[in-house]
Amino acid sequence: MKLYTKTGDKGQTGLIGGTRVAKNDTRIEAYGTVDELNSFIGLLTTYPIRVEEVAFLRLIQNNLFTVGSYLATDTTKVMLQEASILKNDSIEQIEAEIDRIDAKLPALSSFILPGGSQTGALSHVCRTIARRAERRLFDLTEFYSVDNQILIYINRLSDYFFALSRYFTLENEGEEISWKTHD
Repeated sequence: MKLYTKTGDKGQTGLIGGTRVAKNDTRIEAYGTVDELNSFIGLLTTYPIRVEEVAFLRLIQNNLFTVGSYLATDTTKVMLQEASILKNDSIEQIEAEIDRIDAKLPALSSFILPGGSQTGALSHVCRTIARRAERRLFDLTEFYSVDNQILIYINRLSDYFFALSRYFTLENEGEEISWKTHD
């Protein structure tokens, strides 16, 4: 099988179930942003970080593939496959990881600018893409039903990446950069 199909050359792509939609359809924009987040998480895993963090990031990547599969399925034509359903404990897992990381961090005294360390800055990139994915998902809810668990999970991801950015910056002996207002 060839990598290219030529079926999208005129600006349309196929959903699971066979429905053809424009490549800039709200649904495509939503799962494309989820895919972009997944790619940046993959980049983050190539940095020298602990095996435990890589393992959790891989779990997130797998969950994001599940979310993408869910979003790519036209449920008016076919039923969701088990692989397209986010596991019930996904939200609890990410909340527990946020709490674990946050317990190691000093209390915040100001807003923090992205930066401080390479892994911290890249975690901020992941945070902002997660926020954009969340906005795209809420755009999608204007036209389609979206599982509330997916909406909550993506919201928690941005919180997770904020905590992770702080953790990585401090672990790498970087310095958190506080927002300074104009005097």
